[in-house]
Amino acid sequence: MAKSGAGGTGMTSGEKLLGGVVLAVYVFVLPLTAEWLFNGAERLFGVSLDRGLRDAAYYAVLFGLVLIAFWGFFGRNTRAFFDRPWQVLGAAGVGMAAFYGLNELVCRILGLLNAGQVNLNDQAILTRLGTSPRSTILMVVFLAPVVEEALFRGYVFGNLREYSRGAAYLVSCLFFAMVHVWPFFAESWDVGCLMVMGQYLVPGAVMAWAYEKSGSLWGSVLLHCAVNGLAVWGA
Repeated sequence: MAKSGAGGTGMTSGEKLLGGVVLAVYVFVLPLTAEWLFNGAERLFGVSLDRGLRDAAYYAVLFGLVLIAFWGFFGRNTRAFFDRPWQVLGAAGVGMAAFYGLNELVCRILGLLNAGQVNLNDQAILTRLGTSPRSTILMVVFLAPVVEEALFRGYVFGNLREYSRGAAYLVSCLFFAMVHVWPFFAESWDVGCLMVMGQYLVPGAVMAWAYEKSGSLWGSVLLHCAVNGLAVWGA
């Protein structure tokens, strides 16, 4: 990966500080307070938002926070993309092939170990596609990939990579897996929800690899958008 800091595609000290705040809000604050905040907003403004609009608004706010925190970071990574577009696109393409090959194998193994355990995150998305397809597609295919890649690959992986490549892969994958399951665990305290984390380890590792190999965050963003887009199309 290119060197970090303002001169490369990494983060400045200011971006690291703001990014830490946004990461904490995304992982720990909003999952526990979003429902309360939306209910309060509905009462205050006398409106009613369906689940799809709530989700789209949720990620639109996060998208705005990520842009504010990482504006310069996105600019440097965009320039890196245009400097070597085929390297970025190639890494995304190889990542796509690796994702479908490895993910299928891991999901089959986990299916044998956790027979009957439902992925509540996937189930929720499928339900919302049926009731609010447009807002759900906007969230899943465009907003969420940018937010998650900036935070988990750009911030967590990129900053830890300066000290330990192994730790960068491990921690970023665990964060990525946790954020997809722990809101459901917090609601039910069903330990089975946590077992689904394994399904997100391969995507997390492959997207981190695409970011590292391409030298630009857009390598992993494009891969993430494509994976989610194909999943939505298949659904």
